[in-house]
Amino acid sequence: MRYRVRHQTVYHYGGNVAHSHQLLHLSPRDLPNQVCRSRSITLDPEPNSRREDSDAFGNVVTRLEYDLPHDRLEVLAEVRVEVSIPRHAAQTDCAAWEEVRDSLVYSARAVDPDYLDACRFRMESSYVRIKHSFGEYADECFPPNRSLLEGALALMHKIHRDFEYAPGSTNIRTSVIEAFTARRGVCQDFAHIMLACLRSRGLAARYVSGYLRTYPPEGAEPALLGADASHAWVSVFCPPFGWIDLDPTNDVRVATEHIVIAYGRDFGDVSPLRGVIVGGGKHRLTVRVSVQPE
Repeated sequence: MRYRVRHQTVYHYGGNVAHSHQLLHLSPRDLPNQVCRSRSITLDPEPNSRREDSDAFGNVVTRLEYDLPHDRLEVLAEVRVEVSIPRHAAQTDCAAWEEVRDSLVYSARAVDPDYLDACRFRMESSYVRIKHSFGEYADECFPPNRSLLEGALALMHKIHRDFEYAPGSTNIRTSVIEAFTARRGVCQDFAHIMLACLRSRGLAARYVSGYLRTYPPEGAEPALLGADASHAWVSVFCPPFGWIDLDPTNDVRVATEHIVIAYGRDFGDVSPLRGVIVGGGKHRLTVRVSVQPE
């Protein structure tokens, strides 16, 4: 599938921003099943300094600095991307979850770069806590000797069944424990909860930010939850296949309707726009996302 993505973000500030630094995660990753054909980021006003870079996780980032006063900032990202079916889309019979858990102990696979990389995603992070309650919630999904991927799929189904998708019920300051207790939230909360459950069992899983295909309002196919905005899901380390992406918000294994922008430990690592500003007062934010097939 080939897609055109248009992501518009507009900040209206209550007063002039005298100085700001912005970090953008708005460029798709190139992956075995995803190729970015073109990308552009248009800015109004233009920054004093702009630099393309990569972060600690290999994501493409754009760094901006503004020195001139402004009371409005518009960021328009437009990309063309091609997505194909993942190579291991039908596989479920990977290694047993206990075997993978034990192999992720730092000293066990010290010479294997894949395991070393995965170890970064099995620890507690700012938005993902390791707690007995999360491990216990996932317990029935991981009986002894079960394939890790089968267990992760069962956990995805359980979260989708037990939690209500409720836009507006949470925000970026809502903790994973609060969302877990309330049994409701949005895609960011569903992803953080699934990450907390997997990491609390000693497994490696990373947060994925990206987009979903947008369906016309009158289309015959139902729109996936989280379309028309940035979306979030989970990627699980499943040897020997590598990383497998699962979307607990929609209860689907990721195929060709998801576009990957960035990987991280949690939302804080891959926020589409994050910055530090001097001045500006309160602000109003408008975000519009469209993902259309070519």
